Amino acid sequence: LPQKLNGHDSGRGASYTVPCDDYVHVVEFRSQYVVVGTCRFQEEDMEVEEVEFTTLRVFHHALRVNCLAWSPESQLDKRPQLIRFCTAAADRKVRLLTSDLQNQHEVKVMEGHTSYINHLVFEPTEGKQMPSVSEDHTCRVWDLEGNESTTFRLRSPDVSVCWHPEDLMVSEKKGTIRFYDLVTQQAILSLDCGQSPLMSADWCLADTIKGGAVTGSDWVIWDITRSSYPQEKRPAHVERAGNFRWSRVSENLFSTTGCPGKISSQLLVHHLPVIGSATVGAGHRSLPLCVIGEM
Repeated sequence: LPQKLNGHDSGRGASYTVPCDDYVHVVEFRSQYVVVGTCRFQEEDMEVEEVEFTTLRVFHHALRVNCLAWSPESQLDKRPQLIRFCTAAADRKVRLLTSDLQNQHEVKVMEGHTSYINHLVFEPTEGKQMPSVSEDHTCRVWDLEGNESTTFRLRSPDVSVCWHPEDLMVSEKKGTIRFYDLVTQQAILSLDCGQSPLMSADWCLADTIKGGAVTGSDWVIWDITRSSYPQEKRPAHVERAGNFRWSRVSENLFSTTGCPGKISSQLLVHHLPVIGSATVGAGHRSLPLCVIGEM
């Protein structure tokens, strides 16, 4: 077993040693992987203690996953079952992974980006296309065969992308959000945060005239029919904010996170002023749950 070396915790020496019986010529950590499973919560089954996770399949991945998106085609409640998702890693490649959880497993690798990929999503209706955005100032749209069908060239690194049935929203780090018509492939609208860096943005599915983002340490909200500048702006985190996501069922709920690695980093759920009643939910199909991961 690996042994900790005394006296080297804060120095330049090795932290651990592994005794071997012969010369060591090559050392490499095992490949990264993606675990796909199902979650069952106590609210759904009283016999479950808090949450029950059941692994369906482990997908080996060449590098650590930086971002991941689920295809709307994925289904477990019908036959044949289908798992499909795409990933981006440090090698600047997009990978499309498909499995029937039986004998058919396929991985397609898509190359084109020349810098770090910050975000990717699926087209939400049929899942036949996948846009990805990168530090190389481009948004690239891929099909399920691995072909690059469209490229949008931006003016600064791109941090996030959202796809509604007809339009694409791309957010740039310098503080600009652009909406593109997917038929003409032309920009039809732009929003301005009024500050930078813009770290994350999202388009409200429950009310499509609303957009939101985190920039610096603040969250900002737009009514895109009124002005290109935010209608609301509030401090979100003591240090720089990291992510912004709308609830999928309520136009009055959204969440923000601080940047990873910060001591005071938090997940915050925000509720906008509302008249009357509203359905509350934040991610799960029937439970008011929001999920976050950390290293």
